[in-house]
Formats: sequence, structure tokens, C-alpha cells
Amino acid sequence: MLRALLGLTPRAAAGPLTLGGVDVAGLPPHRRGVAWVPQDGALFPHLSVLANTAYGRAAQGVRRREARAEAQAWLDRLGVGHLAHRRPGGISGGQAQRVALARALAARPRLLLLDEPLAALDQTTRARVRHTLRSHLAGFPGVCLIVTHDPVEAVSLADRVLVLEEGRAVQYATPAEVARHPRSPWVARMLGRNAWPGTAKGDGLELVGGAHLVAAEPLPHDGVPALAVAGPEAVSLHRERPSGSPRNVWRGTVREVTSQGSRLRVLLAGEPDVVAEVTPAGAAELRLAEGDSLWVSVKATEVTLVEL
Repeated sequence: MLRALLGLTPRAAAGPLTLGGVDVAGLPPHRRGVAWVPQDGALFPHLSVLANTAYGRAAQGVRRREARAEAQAWLDRLGVGHLAHRRPGGISGGQAQRVALARALAARPRLLLLDEPLAALDQTTRARVRHTLRSHLAGFPGVCLIVTHDPVEAVSLADRVLVLEEGRAVQYATPAEVARHPRSPWVARMLGRNAWPGTAKGDGLELVGGAHLVAAEPLPHDGVPALAVAGPEAVSLHRERPSGSPRNVWRGTVREVTSQGSRLRVLLAGEPDVVAEVTPAGAAELRLAEGDSLWVSVKATEVTLVEL
């Protein structure tokens, strides 16, 4: 899709592309007003970092001094201004990715294509560059299309999210809507949430395996396919069967425990399988270990039903 927008595929296969009311599908790539940041950066190895960044503006006929001044400003914003006179072969992969991003932004494109723009950066740098990129996109007069596998990037950078699953569009909505009402189990898992497919019945959902989950707000019609969605933080684990308010209680066997920031994510096999989040203190209190059999509970108020 990105190659089609860039003009790198046959026009008949790409279809029309209108930018600012002008059909640019018949124009060569360099005249489309489209900038691209590929995963590998694709910097010119024989040019300095500064010359790479100024390339787009210079190609537009801007005087060399002005193009280089704008390029230096973008390099400074992205924290790589001190590398201006080095060649791409003398900088790290993460630095090269920031230079590629600066080169694209400096060209003032009408359409900006970003292919996993932060993938090569470490976590600290990624957060800083994400903030810089978000600040720029807020005032960006053109259209930006970002391809990412990172839900944090999608939610923090995008106005709307198009989710593709095996080449098929499964959801197109605002980030908040995608997070609240994922339209497939795959979308929910991508966002780190539990999602159980089934059929609406009575006060909840009858799952594929036969279990029944209760929701505080059931769907208005029985028999429709739906998902029951709950965050891992809403799942409680117990050594003894819990008493009191939880309406969804079942047994599960611990299959995997992984670290997720300051919390632990616990995968349990059961009817249904579930992912829970616990604190290290909670895990110690449960004496959590792989192979343990535990009770799982989820309050009905924490279960959201999404009609498919």
C-alpha cells in the first residue's frame, strides 16, 4: 500500500490518489509531495547526515543555505543535530532512523508515510521521539499514514486507526473506540486485553467452549455473535474459591508468567483461557508458579460485550 501511494507500483494496480484536490496518481514519485520513512531509513551513504536531511528541500528548488538551515533545525529537534557532518555509516541504527525521520519532515510533504518509524529506537529514545513526532503531527498541514505493530504508537499518534488482520480491514475507528470495543479477538489481544468470542444469550455471552460469561450490560438481542472483553487488570486470582460479588468464576491452570513493567502477566488455561495482571507482592502472596491451579474471577461490571 505504501509503495502504491509513493508511485512505485503500476498505476493500474495502485488506483487514484488525490492530494489537496489534485490527482497525483499520474505524477512521478518525486513530484507527488509524498515523503517516506522506511523501516531501514534508506539514507544515502555518500552524503552527510545534514546533506541527507536537506535533500528533499533542495530537490524542490530551495536554495542550498536555506535547505541546510531547515535541515539542521529538524536534526536538532530530533536530538541528532550533533551528527550533522557524519556519514550514515558512522552512526547507530537508532540515530539513522531519526535522521530519516528528520529528512522526511524537512521536505514539507503533503503526504507523510511512516513505516515502523520508531522500531529501531530504544525505549527511552522512542518515548522522546514519539513526543516530538506527536507535537509535529498536531500542526502538520498534510496527511500522515503510520504503519506500526505497536498499539502504544497507534493510540498516541493516530487520530484514526485502521486495523488489518491477514490483509483484511477489521476495524476503522478512533483509538479510544478501538480500545473500548475491539472488533476481533486479534485486535483485543494486540491491545493487551482478553476477548472471548461467543453468542449473546440472556445476561451475557455463551462462549464457543460452552462456558457462560455474565456482563452488567447485556446485548439487547440473543443469538448475535459477539465478543466479551475484559482487561487483564480486571481479572482476580485466588487460591480458594472466592465468595461475594464476582459473577464470573472458574478454575484455571497457570501456563506462563512474564514481566510487564512493574506488574506480572499471568496466562491461565481454562474454560475460558485468560490473561491476568498481578503485582509482584500479589504473586508472592499467591505463591504463584507455573502449573498451579487457581480460581479466576471477573466482575460482571468489568466485562464489555461487543456485537460483531
